[in-house]
Amino acid sequence: MTDAHETAADRSLRTTGGAPPDDAGSSVTEAPIPLLDPREGVPPVVADASALDRVTAAFAAGTGPVAVDAERASGYRYGQRAYLVQLRRAGAGTALIDPVACPDLSGLGAALSGTEWVLHAATQDLPCLREIGMLPASLFDTELAGRLAGFPRVGLGAMVENVLGYSLEKGHSAVDWSTRPLPDPWLRYAALDVELLVDLRDALEKELDRQGKLEWARQEFDAIASAPPAEPRKDPWRRTSGMHKVRRRRQLAVVRELWQTRDRIAQRRDVSPGKVLGDAAIVEAALAVPAHASALAALNGFGRMNRRQLEQWQAAVDRVKAMTESQLPQPGQPVTGPPPPRAWADKDPAAAARLSAARTAVSALAERLSMPQENLISPDTVRRVCWEPPKPADADTVAASLAGYGARPWQVEQVTPVLVTALAAEPEA
Repeated sequence: MTDAHETAADRSLRTTGGAPPDDAGSSVTEAPIPLLDPREGVPPVVADASALDRVTAAFAAGTGPVAVDAERASGYRYGQRAYLVQLRRAGAGTALIDPVACPDLSGLGAALSGTEWVLHAATQDLPCLREIGMLPASLFDTELAGRLAGFPRVGLGAMVENVLGYSLEKGHSAVDWSTRPLPDPWLRYAALDVELLVDLRDALEKELDRQGKLEWARQEFDAIASAPPAEPRKDPWRRTSGMHKVRRRRQLAVVRELWQTRDRIAQRRDVSPGKVLGDAAIVEAALAVPAHASALAALNGFGRMNRRQLEQWQAAVDRVKAMTESQLPQPGQPVTGPPPPRAWADKDPAAAARLSAARTAVSALAERLSMPQENLISPDTVRRVCWEPPKPADADTVAASLAGYGARPWQVEQVTPVLVTALAAEPEA
């Protein structure tokens, strides 16, 4: 690669003068340079224990932060496991690791335990990395850094182009990464995803520092790194697309039974559930509650199935028909916390006035700070504080409430004054 490639962060400072744009996201003024190949070429895929040991030793001996990325096979395989892990670190170069052939990367994770990891959209990759024994003690999330810095486009390609002046080819982002062997163009794409990640981190750190937001970002990164694994979602079948059409309890039970049957089949076959049966077909069957397999075959999504498959799905419907009323699910999910905001005006006009004032104030503050409202403070936190405000609603009690709902110290400091004012809002006559 060229010398310009090796000083990407310097190129960013040269083209921006070290300052971010007033219209964030258009910092580089020169035409982007296509990034076509990793500087040391595409490394061989690590697919055995001895190669993994060599990579582990090399990365343990490297210096500075380590760029980390993972590729999944969403839409092709069951679950969200990693099918390729990419790393890059100064002194170690780039490594591409096959976590199917090497499913335990805890040794590599331990070797990097004292190192800052650089990821883009960390919350997307951390669950699958955790499954194979890799979890950072500290991290820098370049996507989140871009949000806090006020960039309107925070995808990796847009950030690399706008901040560093290079264009990444993104044509392989949605391919089936469970494919073996992985095609060379895919491996090149995967290696390039970590090629400039540390350069991007360095440039964004300077930008956040210039805006006075670096400590805010560090608090956000620490929160991500220390977060426990997400709890399994309760009643995941209720998230079936098109559920708003399903009203009756027995129809809801058909959705549940078909969803659970599909999930078992998908897990056994290791394919995406949508490849077994689409959500639209599940909802249509629930609305129709077909009497027999022939009636089921007439519904969209079932017409091309063979007799055995149709009978399998009809059996799920028939199990619902045999259920007693007590076995049927209740419509909706138990609501925790405040009711939907649209109901506030009727239920509690004073709370509705507080929420309206709070939303307006938070929106204005987020605009002044050049960041999305949801990164300034969680909308759910605002709703909870407005629905049941502390008494008295002064700076100390509001700050304590925000902290109790998980707001970071920087968020508490910024948001508390505007919420104190909003909580004093009176409903319109």
